[in-house]
Amino acid sequence: MIALDEKVRVAGQIAPSDLPAIAATGVTLIVNNRPDGEEFGQPTGADIETAARAIGLDYRYIPVAGGFSPDQVSAMAEALDAAAGEALVFCRSGTRSAYLWALARAAQGVAGATLIVQASAAGYDLSPLRNHLLR
Repeated sequence: MIALDEKVRVAGQIAPSDLPAIAATGVTLIVNNRPDGEEFGQPTGADIETAARAIGLDYRYIPVAGGFSPDQVSAMAEALDAAAGEALVFCRSGTRSAYLWALARAAQGVAGATLIVQASAAGYDLSPLRNHLLR
């Protein structure tokens, strides 16, 4: 897990068995940005949700494939606002989740230049989103 900002961390694919350790770090919300069935052997969103809720974590499923819709950006912003503590957003590698985080934060008024710096510090390149972030 890598911090994107003071409230959000990002990761690649997680498994249900990872959740107790994740919760122990202060994460209270899991946001799954990976569509089910994207890769053989990938845990289903339902399996992760069941495991998360069993230990008291909130869970949101906002799958992203082939681009970002306004509804996905709004859903991510709402999820991050609703988190009681820190949120962990994940997909296969973390890139889609980092992109959706940046678009959601930009929609909330965070400066695009700030988001680019924060993502870069976490190892994510937001260059493909520059035109959307630096308006």
